[in-house]
Amino acid sequence: MLNDNIPRLLPLLIDMNDRKVVIFGGGQVGERKAALFSRYAPTTVISRSFTPAIQELGRQGVCLVNTGGELSDDEIALYVRDAFLVIPTTSDLELNRRIRDIAHNNGCLVNSVDGLEDLVVPSIIERGDIILAISTGGASPALSRYMRQKIEQAIGPQFEDMARLLGEIRPVLKKEVGSQAERSSILWAILEDKVVWKALAESYELAFDIALKHINNGVN
Repeated sequence: MLNDNIPRLLPLLIDMNDRKVVIFGGGQVGERKAALFSRYAPTTVISRSFTPAIQELGRQGVCLVNTGGELSDDEIALYVRDAFLVIPTTSDLELNRRIRDIAHNNGCLVNSVDGLEDLVVPSIIERGDIILAISTGGASPALSRYMRQKIEQAIGPQFEDMARLLGEIRPVLKKEVGSQAERSSILWAILEDKVVWKALAESYELAFDIALKHINNGVN
């Protein structure tokens, strides 16, 4: 048994490219979930009706399944087969519970809108290769959104350019500098160089040339 003092949720970044996501419910909550997950994974939405936005997602490649009536346990089991993640978003709490239990019995993870289950979907900030995830463990989605807005103001477009710059600098470093400790020191020097950050606002090429000087200074 896990110690109660150990955090239950572990933040992870997962490649969802080939992992099937199944969403039950075609309302506004299902719409938000489908809009998010369809960017990362093959996504299916199952419902008796769909919002116009979900219908548009269907035209863009999201699989929409119109049930036309009540779902039996066997039908739910069929829909969640081979799914990595199942998300019950219907207005029927008992149906959501059944979907959750059947999904678990089939080895699927569950993201529940009715309470904490296997995972919580964080607020996400993307800046190129930079991904920041913010969560309150499901306690306050509003606070997560507020924090995201505040952090977005601090993490400007230049951070995306810096990530690209460091990614292109690293192969040069590995070729020119043998010591791992020295390579790390040079990368930190680039990050802390205000001239490099200022140059990023003007020209990526200029910033890259300035960053290269840190390598030359380290080698010479």
